[in-house]
Order: sequence, then C-alpha cells, then structure tokens
Amino acid sequence: MYTALLIIHIIASILLCISIMLQSKGSGLSAVFGGGGEFHATKRGAEKFLHNATIVLTGLFVLIAVVLSMLTK
Repeated sequence: MYTALLIIHIIASILLCISIMLQSKGSGLSAVFGGGGEFHATKRGAEKFLHNATIVLTGLFVLIAVVLSMLTK
C-alpha cells in the first residue's frame, strides 16, 4: 500500500507541475504595482479545466502527503 501511494504521489506531483506550467502567465511584476491595464475575464474552456485540475491535483497531493506521513510513523 505504501508503494502504491508513493507512486500515485509522484504521478500527482508531476501532473501538478505540468498543470501549473501550462497556465498562462500574468503581465509580470508591473501588475503588482497597478500597471498593465488588463481587464478581468472569466475562465472558459480549456483554461477553466486546467484551473480546476490544478486545484484538484493540489488537494490530492496534500492528502496523499499527509497519509504517507502517517504511514511512516
């Protein structure tokens, strides 16, 4: 069971890294100081799926990390 959870954890971490890197980047540091002038738009299609997948993968990653830490004690 420990080995299976470890493999799932590794796969989840790789998928999480990929989903984070695929998301569109912001306008950089200028957005922190109020620059940029972009508008707020809702996420649609693939962008929304990628955003939701990132949230789910993050929850899965944290949950498996907690279970693995409990199993090692």
